[in-house]
Amino acid sequence: MVENARGDAAAGSAPGDTLLTLEELTRRAGISVRTLRFYTTRGLVPPPIRRGRSGYYSADHAARLELVQELQSHGFTLAAIEKYVAGIPADATPEDIALARTMLAPWQADLPVEMTHERLEAKAGRALSEEDIATLQALGVLRIRENAYLVATNQLAIGVRLVELGFPRKVAVAAAAVYAEHGEQMAKELHDVIHRELAPLYDDVESDHFREVMERLKPLSVGGLVSAYEAAVARAARNPRPR
Repeated sequence: MVENARGDAAAGSAPGDTLLTLEELTRRAGISVRTLRFYTTRGLVPPPIRRGRSGYYSADHAARLELVQELQSHGFTLAAIEKYVAGIPADATPEDIALARTMLAPWQADLPVEMTHERLEAKAGRALSEEDIATLQALGVLRIRENAYLVATNQLAIGVRLVELGFPRKVAVAAAAVYAEHGEQMAKELHDVIHRELAPLYDDVESDHFREVMERLKPLSVGGLVSAYEAAVARAARNPRPR
């Protein structure tokens, strides 16, 4: 293993990074060298960091590879995975990518699909004004990328119906701010709990054992969050605020 080596910006390494050899990364990921090289040619994983004639891999490489494997475990096609990965900024940190993995809930049916405005309207079954698009964006149904949209097709019909019902964009924006604020706080607190209470119980947090514990914990964490939210909504409904 090569330690404390400075990588180029494109590879996402930084001073102090611990780099992995090709064999170390493939063994850690449980894939063949041929598979990793195939992912690299398709742009799913960045090229290795060159050190003379040798190539090494950073935490960014490992995080992106884990994301690809997560998407595969959900049954997504290679084309769908390529589109999803293409939407991740080149300067995303391993923590950013881990969060993207966390957001892939076990029940998620599909990945965002890239659409033109014309295709989006055809899928929605109606014309969509700039205000409609802004509301759908605030609701999290779509994201704007260059001259196209990335659309969560399993949520589009719900979002369009809300638009038809006159759902105000400012409410969607306010709700999105609440999700972002509390989601970030929750992620930080869970991270602190895991590293304070769970990680010390294992000699090696990079071991397959610990990694499997974390993978199996994820869907239960998402389920726990949903249950807690539903219970909180029920309590709020029983005790409405005075007007």
